[in-house]
Amino acid sequence: MKHVTLLRNGLLALALLISISPLRAQDEGYTLQEAVNYALSKNLNIKNTQLDALSAEARIGEIRAIGLPQISGQMGFTDNLIIQRVFLPAQFADPNAPEDAPPIAAQFGVKYAGNVGVSLNQMIFNGSYLVGLKAASTYRELAQKNVTQSKVTVAEAVTKAYYSALVAEERAKVLDFNINRLDTLLGETRILNQSGFVELIDVSRLEVQLNNLRTERQRVQNLIELSYELLKYQMGMPLTEKIYLEDKITEVDLEEMKAASEAVINYTNRIEYSILNTQEELANLDIKNIRSEYLPSVGGVLTYGHNNGRNNLGDLFSTRWFNNSMLGINVQIPIFDGMSKHYRLQQARITLDKVKIGQNLLEQSIDLQVKQANINLRNFMQALEIQRRNIELAQEVVRVTKIKYQEGVGSNIEVINAESSFREAQTNYYAALYDLLIAKVDLGKSLGVLYTDTTATTPQIQQR
Repeated sequence: MKHVTLLRNGLLALALLISISPLRAQDEGYTLQEAVNYALSKNLNIKNTQLDALSAEARIGEIRAIGLPQISGQMGFTDNLIIQRVFLPAQFADPNAPEDAPPIAAQFGVKYAGNVGVSLNQMIFNGSYLVGLKAASTYRELAQKNVTQSKVTVAEAVTKAYYSALVAEERAKVLDFNINRLDTLLGETRILNQSGFVELIDVSRLEVQLNNLRTERQRVQNLIELSYELLKYQMGMPLTEKIYLEDKITEVDLEEMKAASEAVINYTNRIEYSILNTQEELANLDIKNIRSEYLPSVGGVLTYGHNNGRNNLGDLFSTRWFNNSMLGINVQIPIFDGMSKHYRLQQARITLDKVKIGQNLLEQSIDLQVKQANINLRNFMQALEIQRRNIELAQEVVRVTKIKYQEGVGSNIEVINAESSFREAQTNYYAALYDLLIAKVDLGKSLGVLYTDTTATTPQIQQR
């Protein structure tokens, strides 16, 4: 009987384990790096830019195909319902006809005619085509940089959403701890009230405080859920899936933050600046393309075919068809186009000047963004230090006021005010922590190192 019971319990445990395992597999954990990597492969905005890059490759193939041999076949059949007549001098049919004899109307053609053939056209020289081949690689580079730009944007959004969820979870833990502490204090105060040592109003004050704290905890829980939904949206993950975060916020390395704020600006690290450089190359190639249109273009053509013509439809296909072939070279020399290319060249040069101005504007914008991010980073580092100190002071005030209250030399209001100040200090600390993390992300983006930074190391968080 004992063995049967053990066997039954073992089977039940195995069944329970099998039933729980799929549920655990559904809740997949992600570090920040894994969340970013997931987004880089699943985010729809990135997929759109990748499709644009594929479209660019197809466009490049289309341009190259213009320089390849162009072969076409043709086939025709004609039924001359009414053969057109040609008016010829009477002497054409009768050399002895008088000068004033009326012309004769002769049929010039046959009832049925057919032809079949093939033609080959080959570009021999075209300046615009040669410039287009050079622009193809630059066009490909631009498409790839657009993909990179979308990845940077997605990495920024995922990182901020991840930090938001982490900070919200930490706030929830602190609130849970405070709720437990206040609930314990409320229980002790009720016992003291029942013993006649404190008034009922003291119990009511603590109960109000506890209810407010639970309400705030519910708001934070809603914020956590919203943060997770936002994170999944930025990652490109279905909102119905369940995930949890494997990283946690630890003490922030302020020295590392200070080192990041002292980084040297390198404009080429910014993908926007790199895109402008590529656009400058395309603008220069556009100018070369317009200039190349002043050069002659040369093309060759080769045709080969058969044709026949008969007055009887049956004879058209039963009699001999005659061969024909032609080889030719076409040379087009531009002479005067009404100054069209001249004005197009002016527009292309203006476009190039605008790109250069855009580079200067972007450099100024990058300088401003980096300075602003550095200022924010320093301000939030100071704020974090202040709030950390405030937490220590508020915690000490809570400890002292509780001792005074328990010894009968302090009031319940002092305890409640101290608890409120302590929770406010904690809230301000996590707000400053979140601001500091976001400032670090903004600085990384302004320096152009966000993408590699978020996919390599994250000094603000550690794995559990």
